[in-house]
Amino acid sequence: MTTLATFARSSVGKKVLVAITGLMLFSFVIVHLLGNLTLFIPDGGKAFNHYTHFLEGLMHGWFIYVAEVGLIAAFLVHAIYAITVALIDKQKARSQKYAMVRNAGGPSRKSLASRSMIITGPIILIFVILHVNMFKFADHPQTVIDGEPMKDLYTVVDQAFMNPWIVIGYVAVMILLGMHLWHGVWSAFQSMGWNSDRHITFLTRFSWIAGFLLGLGFLVLPIYMYFTSPGGH
Repeated sequence: MTTLATFARSSVGKKVLVAITGLMLFSFVIVHLLGNLTLFIPDGGKAFNHYTHFLEGLMHGWFIYVAEVGLIAAFLVHAIYAITVALIDKQKARSQKYAMVRNAGGPSRKSLASRSMIITGPIILIFVILHVNMFKFADHPQTVIDGEPMKDLYTVVDQAFMNPWIVIGYVAVMILLGMHLWHGVWSAFQSMGWNSDRHITFLTRFSWIAGFLLGLGFLVLPIYMYFTSPGGH
């Protein structure tokens, strides 16, 4: 236990924890987007409400609580250690936001995405808090689908994205999310020592594509909801 605690306090340990929690959150973002894609189904929200109702019923309702505790822990560890690495360890390490466990070689991977990590990270964290408050703690109307009563989360989402300022805000943050993932995923692989000279090109492209597709997927959703809302625009 002492050895583990010492490792977690070390420069390398903090970078590894940032990488591990970052990949955990990256996986969550993928699953979250896949579930939200049901919003594109033109069925008046039936598929989306079925999806959310299914999640709430898993493990007799305990799945959501366990997942939320895990996500909160991952967010806190990722944010605290990432800020520590950026503001403190940066003075001792080389000129990279997430220094790696071993030298990956190759040219510097500095970019706008890498230089803005310390800015995009806190913005995304604040956004997540507002996002959860807007949808999880809203007053949820009830609906009945195929004879089964459930929360009508679709209506809450639909009403929120009827507001153009909320849509604009989401679009802006999703662009930042894409940038954050672009550099963050690549840096996580690097910090874990999973890359090599012959893999670096693939990992760089994978990170860019993942950041682009995830950012685009979440960005398009509020725009789609705004222009297809029953209220009309």
